[in-house]
Amino acid sequence: MEKTIYDVIIIGGGPAGITSAIYTSRQLLKTLVITRDVGGQVVKTPDIENYPGFDLVSGPELANKFINQAKKFGSEIIFDEVTKIEEKENKFQIFGQKDTYQSHSLILAFGKVPRRLNIPGEKEFKGKGVSYCATCDAPFFKGKTVVVSGGGNSTFDAALLLSKIAQKVYLIHRRDEFTAEEIRVKKIKSLKNVEIITKAKVSEIKGTTNVEAVVYSKDNKTIELKADGIFVEIGYIVEDGLIKNFVDMDEKNQIIVKKDHSTSRPGVFAAGDLTNSYYKQIVISAGEGAIAAISVAKYLDNKQ
Repeated sequence: MEKTIYDVIIIGGGPAGITSAIYTSRQLLKTLVITRDVGGQVVKTPDIENYPGFDLVSGPELANKFINQAKKFGSEIIFDEVTKIEEKENKFQIFGQKDTYQSHSLILAFGKVPRRLNIPGEKEFKGKGVSYCATCDAPFFKGKTVVVSGGGNSTFDAALLLSKIAQKVYLIHRRDEFTAEEIRVKKIKSLKNVEIITKAKVSEIKGTTNVEAVVYSKDNKTIELKADGIFVEIGYIVEDGLIKNFVDMDEKNQIIVKKDHSTSRPGVFAAGDLTNSYYKQIVISAGEGAIAAISVAKYLDNKQ
């Protein structure tokens, strides 16, 4: 049976990828979205207050609305993990763990993955008290003591969620100032069961079968804090294995895009957190997805 050749394949199911799919499908382009999950980082955000049209919406709810809208306009969505991308005979060959796929154009929108602390005990206790997703794992720490490491919006979102579930939350940040929005910082500072520790660096995670303590250094002292778990919220990085030497990237391993979100390789566009755009927000990713989709349609028209 001959394989379907899509007009465009979109790798990634977050706001950038799904918005791209909505726009390409509405332009009657045969569209396939390949994604490992629904919503990307959005589903890890419990409460979203700054997405236009919603006073308050949960991340999972917003992600489902994105997906359902894309399907409504005819996008095909497949859950698979892409392992390799090749260009051959003016077409793109996408290799997944489950199948292979072909298209005339490509939108890269698979976002970023959590940055690791790279300290002793982190790898050993991953899934045994070390977590990178508070929305996913917070319920396992009911009535317990946890640490949240970081200083950005995701750190404070995680601390807020955990404050409602855990008995005690320690927020540890290596600097004195936070990159999180002030409204988030004020909210956390008002909570009695959250303690903020600044100018401190997490250096080790200890335990036997599960996490039992988190070690950090502050003022030239090493302090061991009894804790049942640690949530690492120190930002995200691009997994460049798929695209290294495929498209041009900057020093941060972000894809370099032009104004129309085209990349250095003709027919390949990119949108969302993996691009070299300065700001990283849900609404910005969605906007980039729309630009990439419109640019794909123009590219395909000119190609005919």
